[in-house]
Amino acid sequence: MGFIGTVGLVLHPERTSAPTVATVVRWSRARDAKVLGLTAEVARIGCDAVAVGAEEMAATADLLISLGGDGTMLRAMRLVAGSRVPVLGVNVGRLGFLAEVDIPELPDALDAIDDLRFTVESRSGVQATFGDSRETALNDVVLLRSPGHRSAAVAVRVQGQPFVSYTADAVVVATPTGSTAYSFSAGGPIVSPNAEGLLVTPVAPHAAFNRSVFLSGGERLALEVLPHSGDLAIEADGLLVGRVRPGDVVEVTMLPAASRVVRLGRTTFYQRAQRKLRLTGSAEPA
Repeated sequence: MGFIGTVGLVLHPERTSAPTVATVVRWSRARDAKVLGLTAEVARIGCDAVAVGAEEMAATADLLISLGGDGTMLRAMRLVAGSRVPVLGVNVGRLGFLAEVDIPELPDALDAIDDLRFTVESRSGVQATFGDSRETALNDVVLLRSPGHRSAAVAVRVQGQPFVSYTADAVVVATPTGSTAYSFSAGGPIVSPNAEGLLVTPVAPHAAFNRSVFLSGGERLALEVLPHSGDLAIEADGLLVGRVRPGDVVEVTMLPAASRVVRLGRTTFYQRAQRKLRLTGSAEPA
């Protein structure tokens, strides 16, 4: 018997994934494996997967397959965050950083995983605590200026001591995984997924200090909303999760190995970054 006894599927919310789902179902039936899908997604495309809730899928699947882009992959990773269930990303449409294979490669990828011919790459997460709320993200937590309010004025405290203050449209706290997302678009650096730490980047900063700061994963990080700040929204992986006001403090913690991503040795992180960002070597002749 192979590694895969139960497969869980997480689908792109809009793209038609039925043919790819059918491929997974055929592969699984040939090996007497079960296929699970989230109830709303199974109903939307009318596939043969067994409809279950998110908690049951996370508890029973041996492998999660994400069919979509990086957003779908992040949903799948959050669904099994804190467990040992690995996630295989399958590109559906645009190239992503996190996906490992394209649709035509999926059957061979499943064969390799079932035969244990794969490795697992751990990805850290970030947890934000504010008031009575606690939110987890795999990419980033963002303190964002609310429409009609003043800019975000945020003091960064490290190990309980004030370090720097930003006045900006937003302040992004990203994991290495999230370094190529919102933080990167704001001018932050690309960080290897093998690094452990948190990257703090201001978006459209209005103050003299406008650089990103990369902190060790073990250092305590707090973001204090300063008295002259406007009210701020808090987003976790792009989802609105709360609001804070001047005087509030957001405690931010790195979560080591929050999720696990399947790697089959086809491409490296840097090759995927080159393709996604259309990077070329600076030493290339004119």
